[in-house]
This record gives sequence, structure tokens and C-alpha cells, in this order.
Amino acid sequence: MPRSVNAVASRARRKRILKAAKGYYGKRKNVYTVAKNVMEKGLTYSYVGRKLKKREYRTLWIARINAAVRAEGMNYSEFIHKLAAKKIELNRKVLADLAMNEPETFKKLVESVK
Repeated sequence: MPRSVNAVASRARRKRILKAAKGYYGKRKNVYTVAKNVMEKGLTYSYVGRKLKKREYRTLWIARINAAVRAEGMNYSEFIHKLAAKKIELNRKVLADLAMNEPETFKKLVESVK
């Protein structure tokens, strides 16, 4: 019985990796074994990057809220504590958006908390 190697599936697998590695520098784009390793690492970085993005956005929101609240004579931690005490449930994303795009509304919110 002849040996079956399933060339169609093997070629498709290699083609998929090389297509994904398009645009990489040097052998990374056209040598399968190198491209495979680089793609694996790239996928790992993209997974980690999605987690880091959330962390970075949260720090940005906190910095924006802090800057806006300090202009009103209070600091970030006091503001968040007083919001919780008054049972005002706005997340940091919304608060930062208010601070940036609608400063008058944010000012009223700070006054209501004081």
C-alpha cells in the first residue's frame, strides 16, 4: 500500500502561517519554521496586549478624573469615596468622558457630592 502524506492539508497549514506572517522582516516572512515561531509569539503578545489595553485605559480615565476633580478643590480618592457614599454609580469611563467633553455637567456632579 502506498504511503499517504496528505500534502493538501500540509500545504494549506504552511500557507496559512506564511500568509499570516506577511510583512515581517527577512526570513520571518518566507521560511516556514521561522514564521511559525514568530507567529506563535505574536499571537501571545496580542493576547497579553488585549489585557494590557484595559489596564492602560483605566489609568488614563483615573488621571483625567483626578485632573478635573483637582480643579474643583478635591482629590480623586475623596471624590470616588463620596460618590460611593451618595450611591452614585457611574463608572470611571463615563466620569472621564464627562470630565473631558462636558466640564459643566462634571462640575455640577462634583458640587452635588461635596
